[in-house]
Amino acid sequence: MRVRNLGILAHVDAGKTTLTERILFATGAVHKTGEVHHGTTVTDFDPQERDRGITIFAAAVSCDWKDHRLNLIDTPGHVDFSDEVERSLRVLDGAVAVFDAVAGVEPQSEAVWRKADRYEVPRIAFVNKMDRPGADLGAAVESIRKRLDAIPLVLQVPMDDLSGVIDLVHNPPASVAAARRQLEEAVAELHEAALDDIADMSDVTLANAIRDLTLSRQAVPVLCGAAYRDIGVEELLDAVVDYLPAPGGDPSGDLVALVFKRAGRMDYLRIYDGTMRKGDVVWDAGAGRNERIARILRVQADEHTDVDRAAAGDIVAVAGLKAVKAGSTLSTRDHPVLLEAPQAAEPLVSVAVEARTRQGAQRLPQALATLTHEDPSLLVRTDAETGQILLSGLGELHLEVAVEKLRQTTGLEVTTGRPQVTFRERVATGVSGVTYRHVKQDGGAGQFAVVVLDVTPLDGDGFAFTSTVTGGRVPAEYIRAVEAGCREALAAGPLGGHPVVGLAVTLTDGQTHPKDSSETAFRAAGRFGLRQALHAATLRLLEPVAEVTVTAPSDTLGAVLGDLAARRGQVTDSALSTVTAIVPLSELFGYASRLRSRTHGRGTFTSRPAGYRPAA
Repeated sequence: MRVRNLGILAHVDAGKTTLTERILFATGAVHKTGEVHHGTTVTDFDPQERDRGITIFAAAVSCDWKDHRLNLIDTPGHVDFSDEVERSLRVLDGAVAVFDAVAGVEPQSEAVWRKADRYEVPRIAFVNKMDRPGADLGAAVESIRKRLDAIPLVLQVPMDDLSGVIDLVHNPPASVAAARRQLEEAVAELHEAALDDIADMSDVTLANAIRDLTLSRQAVPVLCGAAYRDIGVEELLDAVVDYLPAPGGDPSGDLVALVFKRAGRMDYLRIYDGTMRKGDVVWDAGAGRNERIARILRVQADEHTDVDRAAAGDIVAVAGLKAVKAGSTLSTRDHPVLLEAPQAAEPLVSVAVEARTRQGAQRLPQALATLTHEDPSLLVRTDAETGQILLSGLGELHLEVAVEKLRQTTGLEVTTGRPQVTFRERVATGVSGVTYRHVKQDGGAGQFAVVVLDVTPLDGDGFAFTSTVTGGRVPAEYIRAVEAGCREALAAGPLGGHPVVGLAVTLTDGQTHPKDSSETAFRAAGRFGLRQALHAATLRLLEPVAEVTVTAPSDTLGAVLGDLAARRGQVTDSALSTVTAIVPLSELFGYASRLRSRTHGRGTFTSRPAGYRPAA
């Protein structure tokens, strides 16, 4: 059976989970559709998802359509859970991007689109909720063109009574001849074979050209419908089979698989090459250790079916792995492979976590370690000054969900402090010729290392290290040790112990001792030398900011603008009923309730990270 591995991507409330539910019903995978507002959907099976009415965790399901197995991953739409989307996109061959027919491209749909660009994932766009008042397919398509820098190819138009959709590719009626011609011309501009047949383009030529353009990511097919009313769902399934890619890989080759998600004792992975069998011993190339496959399971959200084997192209869950993590590559020891792992996003918000009882305090570190092992976007550290345990994540909701999951899975009673944002420190004015002597010669084996460092600002948030030492005054292995020490010093800057970003360090000179110099000594010299240089330089404190889009009735926009100004927001765009502003993340804690109060319950907002700005 042929396979399609695809994700469902969208902004929150665009209808992803409802669409997934209708797909499962249309394919016969379920015999009754669940509803998000009733908490009965297949993929939103976690108690928190059902309580909150949103997707929090990426969920995998499978179904069959026209001799194809479709492996679907329903991904979260809320910005706080974007790391779940990132890990899913890493293993997908294609995606369906869902857009609201009234709102068009929204902030989070744009964010996940950019992630899909980064992983070169071909996409189909589905304009959902065409039955809503104010739905406008043309406006939604134009927002795809302008905001996503994509070339949309409209393959359907809605019927006048919204009872269905009209296919422009296969046997379109004469009533949509103009729309069909417009599609042919758009395709011909991008595809040579279609251009040759522009005078009388056949359905087969058009369909083949659309597939080519989709797979090469030159264009995006656009379909439409209303998932809640089962309009356009089967046509979307046909498009998935016709236009999205089949997975590659050789089932008879050497095993290559990537773990992309951990959930309890289950690990979710995508097999790229080879075949995995129950009982196999596989090689974790990153950790350099063997792992045994105890069970292989086909996944249907929270239900699992044991199978004896899985082959290239499959997305399955396995049990029995002891020490892998999200991003681990599994292969054979004789032919080890290390794939690029998904990059975890940097945490932006922290809360102090404390157990209510002494016994709970003893169990808390291990419980948090398990939590962060399942979700790499969470980070746990201990505050050096207060001794508090700090849990860091991508947003206030992300941390709320993580803490509640901690309570539910471990039974621990924990309290949390007020959320705090994660600051950064950036070099504004550098220094040169900073000399640091690391000398410990008290008898016996000593330590001797002298380094001379220049520190300059660097565009972006990176770190660059170079050496201009000549004449062998500092051997190459010691230069590498100095760089390692400098990187360690970046963890805590002089303004408040925050990470330091955006600087370049140059090792200009140094001294060694014939007996007492070592890599350890030069690593320490690099660490303490850079700390000394940072104290001498001028640094600027940076705070995280978010782009906030507020939608509210026009008669309340004055109150909304005043509140944003009080929160140090900078308005970047304003329309009849929407305002977009850049706001410090620390000012958004509790903003949802404040906005409801200002707009008499009629205002909503979305936000997405917008980097760091100098703190006021």
